[in-house]
Amino acid sequence: MFLIVLFFVSAAAFAISTVSGGGAGLVLLPVLGMGLPAAQTPVALSFGSTVSSMARLGVFLSAVDWRVVRWFVPASLPGAFLGVWMLERIDPLYFRAVLGLFLLANMAMLFRRARGVGGIVPRRNRIRALGFTAGFVSGLTGAVGLLFNGFYLRSGLAAQQIVATRAANELLLHGAKLLLYSFFGLFTARALGAGLIIGVAAVGATFAIRRVLPHMNERLFRGLGYGAMALAGVTMTGGSLRALADRHDISVSAQRAEPGLDVSLRGFGHLMRVEVRPVELPEVAYEQNVQNDGVAAMFEL
Repeated sequence: MFLIVLFFVSAAAFAISTVSGGGAGLVLLPVLGMGLPAAQTPVALSFGSTVSSMARLGVFLSAVDWRVVRWFVPASLPGAFLGVWMLERIDPLYFRAVLGLFLLANMAMLFRRARGVGGIVPRRNRIRALGFTAGFVSGLTGAVGLLFNGFYLRSGLAAQQIVATRAANELLLHGAKLLLYSFFGLFTARALGAGLIIGVAAVGATFAIRRVLPHMNERLFRGLGYGAMALAGVTMTGGSLRALADRHDISVSAQRAEPGLDVSLRGFGHLMRVEVRPVELPEVAYEQNVQNDGVAAMFEL
């Protein structure tokens, strides 16, 4: 069932990704998390994204801006090595929560006027810094697309140039990551199987949508790009916060108590109860180590 769901979600995500500039990987992270351990999701996602990038590059090869590629890729490789090295040393759940909040911050771009395109490429040092950061994030999470959508959308490149240039950048980056994942012993049969499902779905979506992109309005293309960033931000942030709430037993509950309300806040081994009454000051009960001895203290506000 997991692989079936993964195929259809991947097909939809990569179809939208092709016309919005990228981002299928970040959308797929929560889905992969339902069937793979956290350390295996980047492997599956990188394998599928490699196949997808090959398909996109084959379709849009003539539109690649090679200036961006030759500055981006060499800087991204040491970043990818650092990200893969840290994959088993830090908890990716907290990192995904931060990425989700970053993507949500781009929601404001939906309401700004789009700038015209003029083929202006940012300075090479900025592209190198972006490449290193993209490599690090991609090595750690397996996905990077939408995180740097804003850079591509503000670079002055046309829609087909963005899709093609990103495909070239990400093909080389994902290929390097696969070698690193293999070196660090992160490959498993299940991760490769999930990656193959993603790749097949991505190729089908790319060829199905290739005739749409040349006729797409630039303003619509940018709107879809920023909209996809906001949607991925909501998905990643919501999923990460739910997982963190489960891990640390965080919950908020309220119960009517005539004449008033009792509110309980739990998390990180602590419990706070607040009794709210209409004619009295709120009364607060606080407990530490509620999973152990339950040392409590009562005080009034």
